[in-house]
Amino acid sequence: MAQEQVIRRIVVIGTGLIGASVALAMREQGAEVLLSDRDGSALELAVRLGAGAALPPEGPGEPADLAVLAVPPAAVAPVLLDAQKRGLARVYTDVASVKALPLAAAAELGCDLTTFVAAHPLAGSERSGPAAARADLFLGRTWAVCPAAETDPAAVALVEELVRSCGAVPLRVEAAEHDRAVALVSHAPHVVSAAVAARLREADEVALGLAGQGVRDVTRIAAGDPRLWVGILAANARPVADVLEEVATDLALAAALLRDGGESAMEHVRDLLSRGNAGRARIPGKHGGRQSRYAVVPVLVQDRPGELALLFQAAGVAGVNIEDVTIEHSPGKPVGVVELSVEPAAAGRLAEELRARGWSVPG
Repeated sequence: MAQEQVIRRIVVIGTGLIGASVALAMREQGAEVLLSDRDGSALELAVRLGAGAALPPEGPGEPADLAVLAVPPAAVAPVLLDAQKRGLARVYTDVASVKALPLAAAAELGCDLTTFVAAHPLAGSERSGPAAARADLFLGRTWAVCPAAETDPAAVALVEELVRSCGAVPLRVEAAEHDRAVALVSHAPHVVSAAVAARLREADEVALGLAGQGVRDVTRIAAGDPRLWVGILAANARPVADVLEEVATDLALAAALLRDGGESAMEHVRDLLSRGNAGRARIPGKHGGRQSRYAVVPVLVQDRPGELALLFQAAGVAGVNIEDVTIEHSPGKPVGVVELSVEPAAAGRLAEELRARGWSVPG
């Protein structure tokens, strides 16, 4: 295989959010895509959405250039073994969010690891299934590539070509290091989000009526499919447990200090909050650089079609680039507040343009 390759034909096994999104992205690149899924209804929907054609029971005929295994971590090894026995492709990769366990299981089953490249796109959504799939899901996102020691370099190059074809950026990383990293930045945060959201089950109507953007932000990812997440957490259990124990220690200490309530105790709570500020500031910002401090321009809007389009149009007329957008709805009312994050020097210009067009801009 050459270093620069065109992927003309791929097989995607698993037509959930990630698998169907890979299929849609590769269809846009002109590749022939064959789809397979144990869930007949999911497969049928993916085909109807234009993600590809159903893989014939007898296989693709000639092996495809690449097969993408879009299945849960525990299923990667047996699905890989079956696909290799059927000769579905020349090279195989997966998209599971855990890497060490599937690689070890594949080796134990006797899979050919020279043609398998473990990988993981750092993209997704709290929604699942082919209906949530998008061809642009991976644009600008990091895609971890975790080859085993015996993996053929040419196979790695082909998978990295897939990554670039989907609009993502490949990053080579060792499997165990990958798993420790995602435990910290993805898997443990999901459990923490679920723990906060679980407190809302018994919340009264007053508390729910007062729910604002803070609790919505913290609990957004808790909407993920529990069945999917049980598989992810089980496959990366020890690294996730390590992070959760550290978080639990901080929370238990904060609870004890808050019950104490003394001035010294609150200084320790302040330390936790300050450490949180420092950690949050280390998350890469736009274009992967340091996070920028933006000015926020709040705008009161009506909940009706076209309002956001008019806001963005006004920003364009003012020559202001919108860096981020959040929307906070007013419960029970047909209005909400849109917060537009912009460069500080542009905030006044944007506010002036919006007011001139009749928008209510506080401040």
